[in-house]
Amino acid sequence: MSPIRKFQVTFDCAEPVRVARFWCEVLGYVMAPPSTEFATWEEYDLSQPPEKRGSWCACSDPSGVGPRLYFQRVPEGKTVKNRVHLDVRVGTGLVGEERLATLEAEAERLLAFGAVRVEVLYDGTDSCIVMQDVEGNEFCVD
Repeated sequence: MSPIRKFQVTFDCAEPVRVARFWCEVLGYVMAPPSTEFATWEEYDLSQPPEKRGSWCACSDPSGVGPRLYFQRVPEGKTVKNRVHLDVRVGTGLVGEERLATLEAEAERLLAFGAVRVEVLYDGTDSCIVMQDVEGNEFCVD
């Protein structure tokens, strides 16, 4: 049996720093330093040739438990629904109206950071709220 390995989730996007900052707010992550040579992303970016500035960014879970998120600039825009998406788990163990109220509160918080609400899925017991990040990538508040 092979050992469990760490993994990162990579996002293709137009504005890596903007999308990384959004996901830091959503998940309580912090911007990962670009390298040991630079204290901030801004310092790192200024050291790059103009065409490379803003081409990538990363953020990480300050507790070290969650996966690193990596954001890379790509020339093409998003055209179809994501094949993979993140579920932001805030309602684990809750059901019915209590669960829905918890999800609604989190969705409202995320709207302030630029998220877009797509739809609420609710069957009287289970629920989730489909949303999009600042570049239109789908995710669920679950």
